Amino acid sequence: MKGAVLICCFLSLLHLQATAEEEEEKDFISVLRDRSHIDETLRLATEEKAGDYAAAIERLRKIYHTSIKPMEQAYKYNELRQHEISAYPGRTLGNSATDGEITSKPMVLFLGPWSVGKSSMINYLLGMHDSPYQLYTGAEPTTSEFTVIMHGEKIRSVEGIVMAADSSRSFSPLEKFGQNFLEKLVGIEMPHKLLERVTFVDTPGIIENRKQQERGYPFNDVCQWFIDRADLIFVVFDPTKLDVGLELEMLFRQLKGRESQIRIILNKADNLATQDLMRVYGALFWSLAPLINVTEPPRVYVSSFWPYDYAPDTSRDLFKREEISLLEDLNQVIENRMENKIAFIRQHGIRVRIHSLLVDRYVQTFKEKMSFFSDPELVFKEIVDDPDKFYIFKSILAKTNVSKFDLPNRDAYRDFFGVNPVTNFKPLTAQCSYMGGCLLDKIERAITNELPALLSSINSGKQPGLSSCEATGCGEKPKNRYRKN
Repeated sequence: MKGAVLICCFLSLLHLQATAEEEEEKDFISVLRDRSHIDETLRLATEEKAGDYAAAIERLRKIYHTSIKPMEQAYKYNELRQHEISAYPGRTLGNSATDGEITSKPMVLFLGPWSVGKSSMINYLLGMHDSPYQLYTGAEPTTSEFTVIMHGEKIRSVEGIVMAADSSRSFSPLEKFGQNFLEKLVGIEMPHKLLERVTFVDTPGIIENRKQQERGYPFNDVCQWFIDRADLIFVVFDPTKLDVGLELEMLFRQLKGRESQIRIILNKADNLATQDLMRVYGALFWSLAPLINVTEPPRVYVSSFWPYDYAPDTSRDLFKREEISLLEDLNQVIENRMENKIAFIRQHGIRVRIHSLLVDRYVQTFKEKMSFFSDPELVFKEIVDDPDKFYIFKSILAKTNVSKFDLPNRDAYRDFFGVNPVTNFKPLTAQCSYMGGCLLDKIERAITNELPALLSSINSGKQPGLSSCEATGCGEKPKNRYRKN
């Protein structure tokens, strides 16, 4: 009899424990934040016109390969500029594989001190919280790798050495930072609507008491590579890490010129009362003011970017509006990705054209100054040491529609011709063929006609065709009075 009573008591305790666990689980679920506004603001339920986008990308690749790349190779532009676009040789236009940065998705880069919530923010945006593939988070420094989160047919991780070896991706140039870095580079592929339109990059947190050489690779140089290619840069802080040390100061120095892409995030804002939050907000601007030397202050978002509900008695309405503003900012980058690519390729084409005109002018001046008894090395040394004496740069400004603000550094050509003898280059008038036409005509047509026409067709929603500016009338061809007819 006593045994039966004990069994009944034991079963009752088990039932009570199970009930308590169920209630605890319900309470846990109730504190998770509603994520419906993320899908709504980013329009993830809206189907994209994949055919139109693919046609525009294909047209852009064709313009680059037929009109810009030949000039780029003929005058070795990539040896003058270190930040050229990475279109890889060996790819054909009919190949479905991507051509590096031309077809890459917009990149969103997360930077900031350690344990401020960068990885948690990515987990929240992608809904990866409490899943086996969520980015590891914690109060201690947790992220020691550069993690690229990108779209894939299934969830899998990709080693850095594989990413760098795959020419269909845009990460091949990262091999120059060495094997130690590639071991700290990891990719995560997963099927997600947001990742079909954007790629996230999580970075190791900045630790001010750690010297760069202790990382085993050039951390600042790697950050610069990603900064140069990012469409949007989130610099994340939290109320406990507002101090600026040497590594963070160096990071903001690398961000110079990219102020339009920078967004400052004050994360974990619901940990503070309203009055304390105002003081922290002011302290953040005080710390960053010497580092951001622009007339217009950067946009600062104040919220708490993680899956749990805001703390009680905080400005939850303000935090929700700030979060939606940030999502709208991200969506703007996604919506404008095609326009930004076209503008980037056109800007690149302008720089290649200017470089080819300058090299052509150096070649012409060298030939004019050479005589039967002249020493070629001494003649060209005089030209390259003092190009203003021979009106190299001024003649380009006077005879073409080149802006003086777009001209490269004069000293760069001393190094350029130190590696590439001037006798290796043909003048522009010799860069013509009966079937292919002239390289200068083709790149000028791409800059003034074809790329603006493609941009116009994207904005008007028309299917991009192979014709240039027949329907849009995109401007007058620049007059190159220096070129001989």
